[in-house]
Amino acid sequence: MAAFVLIPGAGGVAWYWHRVMPLLEAAGHAAIAVDLPGNDRNAGLETYAQRVVDAAEGHDDIVLVAQSLAGFTAPLVCERIQVRQLVFVNAMIPRPGETAGAWGKNTGAAIARIEAANRGGYSETFDVATYFMHDVPADVVAASAPLQREEAETIFSEPCHFAAWPKVPIHVIASADDRLFPPGFQHRVAAERLGVVAEGLPGGHLIALSHPRELADRLLSYL
Repeated sequence: MAAFVLIPGAGGVAWYWHRVMPLLEAAGHAAIAVDLPGNDRNAGLETYAQRVVDAAEGHDDIVLVAQSLAGFTAPLVCERIQVRQLVFVNAMIPRPGETAGAWGKNTGAAIARIEAANRGGYSETFDVATYFMHDVPADVVAASAPLQREEAETIFSEPCHFAAWPKVPIHVIASADDRLFPPGFQHRVAAERLGVVAEGLPGGHLIALSHPRELADRLLSYL
């Protein structure tokens, strides 16, 4: 039995994984969604990493899954506990010592996002509905409203200090309709920073809410 430890992106709300967890559990595995203090300006990457380590305690055969901003927490966790595999889902992939605030400029994320918006005919100006919720079912969008919280700025200025990526299989999932991090951009970053070929799945940036079955099936396939 594997233990899928699921880290949410900005805001840190564990609920983000609520549609994926039952599918992993139905396949006979443990699914642990970590709630992070995303809106706490006194909490940084070390706090985030320790929250994940604490959540994983008592579990072996860990598959660590990081969504979006959680890509900056993942390498710190991998230096503290043994993981079987590491999976990035529409994630920011850092270099050692990089900050999340500098990552966008370093990778050209904003340029890629604007170019994709022009091709797709939607607004270049970021808003949650256009960039996050465009393919999420209406009832899930409604349920998410009272749970959303703003990510504190602290995390974006803190360097992500780690020595190297773990010597385990690393997978990168890039959603075909991700408007925040367009798939072509994700494929390039995965190749440049990890030497990994990103894998496509349907859905937007919040794929765990919009296409949970496809995501769960892909995660299970790695076993």
